[in-house]
Amino acid sequence: MSTAQPFRGSRGALQNYKKFGEEPSDHAIGRSRGGLTTKNHLVCDGKGRALAFVLTPGQAADTTMLAATLEQIRVPVGRGRPRTRPDRLMADKGYPSRANRAWLREHGIATTIPERDDQITHRRKRRGRPIDFGDQQRRRYRGRNVVERCFNKLKQWRGIAMRSDKLAKNYHAGLCLAATLHWLTS
Repeated sequence: MSTAQPFRGSRGALQNYKKFGEEPSDHAIGRSRGGLTTKNHLVCDGKGRALAFVLTPGQAADTTMLAATLEQIRVPVGRGRPRTRPDRLMADKGYPSRANRAWLREHGIATTIPERDDQITHRRKRRGRPIDFGDQQRRRYRGRNVVERCFNKLKQWRGIAMRSDKLAKNYHAGLCLAATLHWLTS
């Protein structure tokens, strides 16, 4: 008779269960404080209908994805080439970098992007030219909740809200399907 225990792995196996390997880049899954996450970068029109998506790992910075997201826009307008450039862009405080403002200026896109408080104080210390964010800009910026409502409409689908797909292309397809249904009902 044998008194051997069943094999349970190496001695340190249980302690190392949280040390996952790196996810491949095509999965768009990354680490953040809450665990494994994905960021959806979205462009929508004034009626809250999605125009373009870009998926990135959860730890990716928002500010680096502005140009890539805007380059995904393709809106067919009658005959001819589809429209690829918006008239005006409203974005939150995650996007006001010098590189983004230069890219938008180069492409002739008017912006409504407030500066973060640390950028304002830094600009005052350097005595640089302040970015005008007057009353008219504030009134325009109130309309930014359209983007948040678009996210809420898309996340009514549980598969999109919970990111149940492993591959980013499958998740992106679900986003496109939900956005198409939203376009049809609006």
